[in-house]
Amino acid sequence: MVDVYRNSLRKCSGRLFVFFANRNSSWKCSVVRRRGADGRIPVRTLDRGASSSAAAAEPTGYPGGPYDTSLLVKYEHHVARHIWFGEERGPKKELKVVGHGLKLTSRVPLALPPQMESWVSRSGLASLQRTSLNKIDTNLVSAFVERWHLETSSFHMPFGEMSITLDDVACLLHLPIRGIFWSPQDVTEELAVELAVDYLGVSQGQAQSHVRSCRGSYYKLEWLYDIFVHHRAASSWAYATRAYLLMLVGSTIFADKTFTLVEARYLLLFRDLDGCSGYSWGAAALCWIHEYFPTVGKRGENWNPAGNCGLPRAMRWSYRQGVLKIDDLRPILDELTPTDVIWRPFEDHRAWRVFDEICLYRGCLKWGETVVPYLPDRCLRQFGYRQYVPSPPLDCMMATDIDVDWISYHQSVVDVIGSSSVATTPSEVVDGYLEWYYRVSHPRLVPPHRDAPREVPVPVYDAGPSDPDWARVSTLIRRYLRHVNAEEEDPQFSDLFETLHISRSH
Repeated sequence: MVDVYRNSLRKCSGRLFVFFANRNSSWKCSVVRRRGADGRIPVRTLDRGASSSAAAAEPTGYPGGPYDTSLLVKYEHHVARHIWFGEERGPKKELKVVGHGLKLTSRVPLALPPQMESWVSRSGLASLQRTSLNKIDTNLVSAFVERWHLETSSFHMPFGEMSITLDDVACLLHLPIRGIFWSPQDVTEELAVELAVDYLGVSQGQAQSHVRSCRGSYYKLEWLYDIFVHHRAASSWAYATRAYLLMLVGSTIFADKTFTLVEARYLLLFRDLDGCSGYSWGAAALCWIHEYFPTVGKRGENWNPAGNCGLPRAMRWSYRQGVLKIDDLRPILDELTPTDVIWRPFEDHRAWRVFDEICLYRGCLKWGETVVPYLPDRCLRQFGYRQYVPSPPLDCMMATDIDVDWISYHQSVVDVIGSSSVATTPSEVVDGYLEWYYRVSHPRLVPPHRDAPREVPVPVYDAGPSDPDWARVSTLIRRYLRHVNAEEEDPQFSDLFETLHISRSH
């Protein structure tokens, strides 16, 4: 499982978020034009009497990308633009994804001593002990990250935007999503030594030697585990709990590309073991592909949601070796339709995690120095509302009262849902949404066969099956028929087309 909203996307794409500053752009300034077979938008031939300056003012967009570039202002440098022309980020197409699931399996005890269990439970982090996958399908994660756009904090799918919401975090990981944002102080190597002495119960010499070996203000995860084991045996419960919690978050929501270290400043979170539950941990987490996209990738299921006894939904999944590489997954994602998505996967989990209206807060989330836009108005179908054309993304670099906005979130919730209504079908959008989306985004990453004309007509989606199993049947049949270029009038495929229509009616 990919656990870190703050870190994972930064590691996967080089930087986590670039902030959208052009707030005065008009969404309706471009003329929709079709691209040629190479994905390029043809230069319009000048009408007789038209000036060359008028032609220059005509928006041209990017090859294989949006016609109107007022939204994805960084698209020129986005990986999707290069993939369109067969250019890769490097010799290895899939990304390096950090995961400590196997190590946690050996380091997390079956049961903690009661003296520690109380503190760990009150921290709100207990679920992290069991919610990491032992292995990660890096090809599947990479295929989705290629669709992530920093300007909108969302994945750009063929049928609109989707994102990781606070409700996803609450249901998948059972992490608290309310609370104060944490603003850490800088920690020098000298202070890292002092913190280890005061809060981890190690000697001055031991702390100095260890921090020096880390070459910075860090602690090794293995070292923290050894401290936990030592203090647990000595019944030094506060020291043992701090070392254990720091190892836990360093292996999950604060994992980074070093694979072995955690920043010393995070120890400050656990100075007061009785008060660390007041932080909004949920603003830092990521994991949802398996829940929303049942037809994509291989997944092992530990239990059916109906048999859940209040466990975090991330524990439902186990690793299964994926057979599809990133080259296989890109066109599969290109062909996804709204019926391939379970838009509200956690409705059968509400007995354990009631929907919190703060998940509809529109504003900026802050964790340490990282400030990111959180924009539920761009993925309203995930909340059961009709999707409308959203407002321009927030410029979080200009935000001055993030903490105040977070505390007084009610008005932003009213603004988000006030312009919408409850969806009558799971994937419902307002008239004009898809036309707008097809101007400002890219409907696919991989061009069609070079012999076919490169046209991107706005799709018309049918309602599709409501049952996930029938949705998978429908998707697999449709995928095969497209693969063999089957025509419905062809007698040899008539039975398959009939089966497809039956599956869509369920």
